[in-house]
Amino acid sequence: MSNTSPDNLREPYYLVHEELLRRNLEKISGVAKKADVEIILAFKAFALWKTFDIFRHYISATTASSPFEAQLAKEKFKSLAHTYSPAYEDRTFHTILECSQSITFNSIHQYEHFYPYIEAWNAEKKNHHISVAMRVNPEHSEIATDIYNPCLRGTRFGIAASALPFPLPTGVTGLHVHCLCENDSFALERMLKAVETKFAKWLPQINTLNLGGGHLITRKDYNTEHLIKVLKSFKKRHPNIHIIMEPGSAFAWQTGELIAHVVDTVEDKGIKTAILNVSFTCHMPDCLEMPYWPDIEGAETLPGATDEEVITAPDVWRLGGNSCLSGDFMGYWRFPGGLHIGDKIVFKDMIHYTTVKTNMFNGIQHPSIRMRCTNGTVKVLRRYKYHDYRNMMD
Repeated sequence: MSNTSPDNLREPYYLVHEELLRRNLEKISGVAKKADVEIILAFKAFALWKTFDIFRHYISATTASSPFEAQLAKEKFKSLAHTYSPAYEDRTFHTILECSQSITFNSIHQYEHFYPYIEAWNAEKKNHHISVAMRVNPEHSEIATDIYNPCLRGTRFGIAASALPFPLPTGVTGLHVHCLCENDSFALERMLKAVETKFAKWLPQINTLNLGGGHLITRKDYNTEHLIKVLKSFKKRHPNIHIIMEPGSAFAWQTGELIAHVVDTVEDKGIKTAILNVSFTCHMPDCLEMPYWPDIEGAETLPGATDEEVITAPDVWRLGGNSCLSGDFMGYWRFPGGLHIGDKIVFKDMIHYTTVKTNMFNGIQHPSIRMRCTNGTVKVLRRYKYHDYRNMMD
């Protein structure tokens, strides 16, 4: 936070730090080498393609969940994607074929419908073979927040062991399992035990096991030595299986901020709200969905505070976005010295699951995207203007 000055009255922006990004990439690639597994980038959490030149020094592939993401992998990452979608469509499946090295199906019906396309493709394209996998449901959950729980009762993701054909359908050489969300290596260990218990008879039939995302390898307290031990132990028991992991958050974890400013301050019934030139619903959607409570530079986060407790506290504020959504706010934070119009607000750890999920509701200006390079210079990767909003409505 800083005092009012003309320099602060500028557009909001996300700031990625190249040095921190490389730090995460080095850690991830080091784990992959030591454990002899493949770790790839999930676009659903981070897809700033102007940073892909950096990524390619550390990893060689990505995962896609749609035709657009698959195209991004081929065009900008310069490699074919590991693709999974809950449901493919005939009208776009040729794009999936052109841009994928592996395709995972969510249901037997999807496999039966689209496998003939893959079979024909592999027969014709001798230099571009596509492998096939099935997503399975281990019926094991490590996630407390239902909106992120893929193994919730009635889930639309994957096939339970009781419904999976034995032997596996023709051409299927891999299984895909995902039931983690920013979890540690001990959660992965429990997940693998569930997989080995429920899918034991299928494991000798496959050569690839995709462990999905949710592995927060770069979190400070993550036990990477335990992770490596768990993975090596599994590979020793199943030497026929190549392991793939596709975290998203781990790559961009704590690599940058969202910079905003206070535009106005209002008060109602003793509750003080600072209105910003960014929006929670537009620019920080996980804050409302998760809910994820971000740390703010120079402020104390008070996630347990109630309205009644803060009415008499002069330095405790709720923060409000600049959209028309009534619920576009979060509270509370303690700002020593209070808040004033023009003050800068720095939301920490705002790079993963932000730019990929933002929207232009209300036509609110999207924060620009910048990168602080290792030499100290700041590069503008993208600045959004009116025509970006206009063209979405075209």
